[in-house]
Amino acid sequence: MASRKKELALQMIVSNQEHWEELMGSKGLIVVDAYQGWCGPCKTVVNLFKKIRNEHGGDLLHFAVAEVDSIDALEKYRGKCEPTFLFYGGGELVAVVRGANAPLLQKTILEQLQAEKRVLDHGSDRVVIHDEVLPKPEESTTVGEGLEEDSENGEADNLDQRFSTEQN
Repeated sequence: MASRKKELALQMIVSNQEHWEELMGSKGLIVVDAYQGWCGPCKTVVNLFKKIRNEHGGDLLHFAVAEVDSIDALEKYRGKCEPTFLFYGGGELVAVVRGANAPLLQKTILEQLQAEKRVLDHGSDRVVIHDEVLPKPEESTTVGEGLEEDSENGEADNLDQRFSTEQN
């Protein structure tokens, strides 16, 4: 039972849209495990998150779990069965990692934490992304439609392909 309490203290539980909006107002990097109610949050990454919190944590690193069925802002993630980790800075999506790939998660957390520190300390521009798996708000909600389009920002254009290439 004690380990469960530590796990809950590490990751904030976001159970509704009001909690989500409160979380998005937090200062620093927020790593959200977006999960389906029928499969639950990813438990395999909890030890990694504890390690990162102990080594690099502080007031600017937050971990949360959010059930997509109960949060309107995560509606487009419903029906997905693979672990999805969303990274937010200043309430804006800055990175996405799909799958419980510990080395990739660690690398992304550390890179995004440094980027968020630069934004907060030096006024650097925050690189905001659009999750390419999801349709843009002005696009149709048909799965797969619009995924081939090029964007003006080639660096963030195909984030998932970049991450999958780095894994190999």
